[in-house]
Amino acid sequence: QVPLVESGGGLVQPGGSLRLSCAASRSIFNIYAMGWYRQFPGKQRELVAAITSDHATKHEASLKGRFTISRDNAKNTVYLQMDSLKPEDTAVYYCFGSSGNNWIPTYWGQGTQVTVSS
Repeated sequence: QVPLVESGGGLVQPGGSLRLSCAASRSIFNIYAMGWYRQFPGKQRELVAAITSDHATKHEASLKGRFTISRDNAKNTVYLQMDSLKPEDTAVYYCFGSSGNNWIPTYWGQGTQVTVSS
């Protein structure tokens, strides 16, 4: 496992943008999949987007077009660019990493709160 630290959350008005960052304390080059889930109060975490070491991606279908995931192996960081934010995007966003050669999260960051409100 690699410790992950999220940043970039906060309060934004509807229609605004945020970029979340997930920084690892050491190389992510050999981590097959990393990405983002989000969790609404009282609900289970749900996938937002994920990216592999060779930059294949998958997104929650309803978010594609507004949310874009990217990965910079040289900076040991995964990003989530969120545009045209809506109040229903308000949630805690968690970065994850996968220990196996699959998309399944096996370890997590501490989460960062995103609040979309006027």
